[in-house]
Amino acid sequence: MKKDSDPRHLSSALSELIALKGLARVRGETQLAAVWSQAAGPEIAVGTQVRCIRRGVLHIDVTNAALMGELAGFHKQSLLATLREQHADLRIRDLKFRLRGKSIG
Repeated sequence: MKKDSDPRHLSSALSELIALKGLARVRGETQLAAVWSQAAGPEIAVGTQVRCIRRGVLHIDVTNAALMGELAGFHKQSLLATLREQHADLRIRDLKFRLRGKSIG
């Protein structure tokens, strides 16, 4: 039986510290933003911000209605295909765009 005073493995202590500080979430969000920027390209990425992945849906905030319409109507399928091909491990099954105005960034 292990006591609280027994030494712990460094990996266990680091994992707990990362979870407590929320560092894994921040790192994951940064990596997700980089994945989106790469797939979308600089012209689209500048007007968008990745929010999260929930149940296989990548949620993206968009700065204006024109860009949102363009993404949903003309680019959604190709972006989805690119993300699935380049980052199959993320298991993205859909993209959801949400209008959020100029405060993105």
